[in-house]
Amino acid sequence: MLLITGMPGVGKTTIIGKVAEQLRNKRIGGFYTREIRKGRERCGFLLETFDGLQKTIAHIDFPHVHRVGKYGVDIAGIDAAVTSALPLDADVDLYLVDEIGKMECLSASFITTMEKLFVCGKPLVATISKEGSGFIEQVKHRPDALLWEVTHANRDKLPQQVLHWLSTQ
Repeated sequence: MLLITGMPGVGKTTIIGKVAEQLRNKRIGGFYTREIRKGRERCGFLLETFDGLQKTIAHIDFPHVHRVGKYGVDIAGIDAAVTSALPLDADVDLYLVDEIGKMECLSASFITTMEKLFVCGKPLVATISKEGSGFIEQVKHRPDALLWEVTHANRDKLPQQVLHWLSTQ
């Protein structure tokens, strides 16, 4: 498994998007997240699966029962997206997951599914929070995890490097 980490805003999601675009002839399981903005202010996060499902998973206007920073997190939305996006399916060629982060890790279903994906034998590329404890830290320390850090200096080259890594799997 290949893990891509880096500071917020450095380009992790962009890398996943560019890799997915190059692999559009493959069956991809997984999802990517996008910011929801109101003007210049980030007010939430949208999770979009490669099979077309969209779920707002966090928003400043959501009830703060489960929260990360200023965002209320919709765990049921994450669970629904996980069911749609991450099937353990023999027809899936590879998995792209953006991201293993604090919001996603509030979902027990997400954690359980990711643990299954780690050992399913299919290539997996996931972005992962630079900061975080618990599951995030455990994943980074797995012996089968290769961890690459995105920086402003290397981010334009990383999609091609990820595609090369996938070609060797």
